[in-house]
Amino acid sequence: MKALIIDDERLARKELISMLEKHEDIEVVGEAANADEAEVLIAEKKPDLLFLDINMPGRDGFQLLNALDHAPHVIFVTAYDEHAIHAFQVNALDYVLKPIDPARLEAALAKVPQTSSEDMPQRDMLHEQDQIFLKDGEKCWFVTLKDVRYFESEGNYVRVRFGDQKPLVLRSLNKLEEKLDPLVFFRASRKHIINLRWVDKIEPWFNGGLMVKLKPTDKTPAGAPPETVEVSRRQAARFKELLSL
Repeated sequence: MKALIIDDERLARKELISMLEKHEDIEVVGEAANADEAEVLIAEKKPDLLFLDINMPGRDGFQLLNALDHAPHVIFVTAYDEHAIHAFQVNALDYVLKPIDPARLEAALAKVPQTSSEDMPQRDMLHEQDQIFLKDGEKCWFVTLKDVRYFESEGNYVRVRFGDQKPLVLRSLNKLEEKLDPLVFFRASRKHIINLRWVDKIEPWFNGGLMVKLKPTDKTPAGAPPETVEVSRRQAARFKELLSL
């Protein structure tokens, strides 16, 4: 199995590499000191297993996983025990505390499925019944996509609107659009992707654009104005064509 070690402490990486040398079925194909380096290496090396620290400069381990289209198996290796619940919420195989006890590492490796990531089923397209994992700060959610009303771009981040929640996740709107079912999720403008199932009313808007009013949620206060999303002039014709007979 190809493994990648991600830890901002060089000595911690070297120690783990040394401990893994006796495991002939584990091949360490690279190491990274932060999430940015790791994301590049994961795309290049396509590892089956990550040994991942959580607290690192810049993005933490959870944010790295949230940015990946296809996450490998993960064993968290960290000096802090307070993230254990979150670790298993993202389906980590195990959670090993530093300093690493060899017997504890053995136990974690015993949980690794003997199947490479190339053999694992991949979700090339996300459909409305699929669930996604979201993390913003210390909060985590498993959300069914049909419950997401729209996605809103904020720089290199995307705000996800569902229920009364609006977490901010590290993912560009363009990358997200590539993964979403285009028959359900429509790119309304450079800033928004809307879930067509939530469209309630459509009105003409300035310069040939459209204004979409969304259905209320069970969290919407009585009498509150509807949420609105503008469809750009460029996308308005495509929007009408998609929704017409």
